[in-house]
Amino acid sequence: MKETSQSPGREAGAARDLSKLPRNVWAVTLTSFLTDISSEMLFNLLPIFLFSVLGVRTAFIGLIEGLADAAASLLKMVSGWLSDRLGARKPLAVLGYAVSTVAKPFLYLAASWPGVLAIRFADRVGKGLRTAPRDALVADSVDEESRGIAFGLHRAGDTAGAVVGIAAAMVILASSGGATGELSRRAFQGVVVASVIPAALAVLILSLGVREVRRTRILEAAQAPGSQAAESEARLGREFRRYLLLMVIFTLGNSSDAFLILRARVAGLSVLGVLGMMLSFNLVYALVSIPAGVLSDRVGRKRLLVGGWLFYALVYMGFWRAQAGWQAWVLMLLYGVYYGLTEGVARAYVADLVPAEKRGTAYGALHTAVGLTALPASLIAGVLWQGLGGWGGFGQGAPFLFGSLMALLAAAGLASLVPGRGLPAREGA
Repeated sequence: MKETSQSPGREAGAARDLSKLPRNVWAVTLTSFLTDISSEMLFNLLPIFLFSVLGVRTAFIGLIEGLADAAASLLKMVSGWLSDRLGARKPLAVLGYAVSTVAKPFLYLAASWPGVLAIRFADRVGKGLRTAPRDALVADSVDEESRGIAFGLHRAGDTAGAVVGIAAAMVILASSGGATGELSRRAFQGVVVASVIPAALAVLILSLGVREVRRTRILEAAQAPGSQAAESEARLGREFRRYLLLMVIFTLGNSSDAFLILRARVAGLSVLGVLGMMLSFNLVYALVSIPAGVLSDRVGRKRLLVGGWLFYALVYMGFWRAQAGWQAWVLMLLYGVYYGLTEGVARAYVADLVPAEKRGTAYGALHTAVGLTALPASLIAGVLWQGLGGWGGFGQGAPFLFGSLMALLAAAGLASLVPGRGLPAREGA
């Protein structure tokens, strides 16, 4: 009966038209769109550049990705907390995007894996500065019943940028002689140069298009009778810590997507084929993100997260057994469905679990926990694949079997340990 009596309000909130979302959400979405054009042009090719051009082993590729993400993660906690203390999200977000923009052109000169590590590290420092304040800004700009669609739009825009970026990289690669399926240093350098333009535009859009949300409005919304934050603060610590723990368990098996790219390459896809695969992955991701956000506003975010993690486990089992390039491509399309179902929803779920005045800190804690876990996750994946020292590892499928098992464990934990369906204060027993 409680479900029935509450459903009209929930339906009305979930059915809001995208055009009614505030200016901040659209400006942040456009910023992420342009940034991902730049980033995806480069970073889908980077593992192939390291592996094929520089001859770097997978264990060191895992080290590069893991260390870079770990550095970003430490800053996410600090920047999220600082944005709460200052009552200002925008300055830290702008600074973060600017740092990444300045770092990327140095890949033009990269000639060794330590050099790539240093540049990737700087790029991730920028990400660490911007991510938690940016997510908190999105959450601040909408009410709780519109969080799913707001984060879904942001994820869709971000991923649409990836589609454009990968398509641009394919054009540059083909025009540089990459149609043979191999990546040359000259082609990679051409992509680096082209990536600077959208990155710089992103910083400009964020600087001019976003306005701080007034602190008093945020606190009034959080303290309003019947609000999610006001009703759930007493159990904030327990629920949020459980969620963080489960995200860590899941992430331990969710190594860098660089390993998915290498898996497809080894399975037989050309470099252009890999880029085509990643383009289609991001297209599916973008198409699924907004409907998934709307659905999470209606049925609850927890259900989608549990279902998404179970689906991830099946996809990774497929990568474990894949024998051909086309199989990797199909699996990557399914992986895009997983991403669309969970990425925006996982971020919106944080705002369901914490009061408004602690959102920056909470997003910082989430991104820090996930990012720090990315280091051992990528190291484990690299060692399971090719081993280390005199040991040859378990082969190319091993990291994906491990990831599947960790996802199953995390999904079981989320289903049983974290109460509620995603809007805990409104969906009690």
